[in-house]
Amino acid sequence: MSLFTVTLSAAILLIALGAALLWSGALVERAARGFPRSTIAAVVFFGGGGLWFLRELSELGPADFGDYKQILILVFAAVGLGAFFVAKDFLAVRGVAVLALLAARPTLDASMVYTPPPESRVVLNGIVYVAIALAIWLGAAPYYARDIIAWLYAKRGRARALGAICLAYGIVLAVLAAGYRGKY
Repeated sequence: MSLFTVTLSAAILLIALGAALLWSGALVERAARGFPRSTIAAVVFFGGGGLWFLRELSELGPADFGDYKQILILVFAAVGLGAFFVAKDFLAVRGVAVLALLAARPTLDASMVYTPPPESRVVLNGIVYVAIALAIWLGAAPYYARDIIAWLYAKRGRARALGAICLAYGIVLAVLAAGYRGKY
């Protein structure tokens, strides 16, 4: 992927999240509070993360356990499917964590391909590293997502403040992406 594509994708994601939090109506609050234990969200995010991970496994070469690729795919597919029956709680949060970690690699790779890389890539990389840290933390202890959401909506204005931050960061990334178009 090009730096333009990953920067624009991150910008769109942050702008959408920021707009939803900034609007922060009852519908958004209800969806946010129900997200950690949502079965539909678990299927979408954990299922999507699992499929992406299985695709990554299918591309392993001989130096990366490639000789055992089929066994690894079967084992991880069974574990992924089993999670829907054994560890249903907070599976949506774990799925978002998996997707964030899997998306981090191509995003960071795209910002390091160019010689010399643009200095403005640090703006994108900063949010990626924050996402990696959050993904590791929430992937290991997904119940904290419920606590964060409760804290966010406990006082009026917190969700809107976070929404304004995400929206502003997304707009900055969109402006940077416009500068990358055709160059990176």
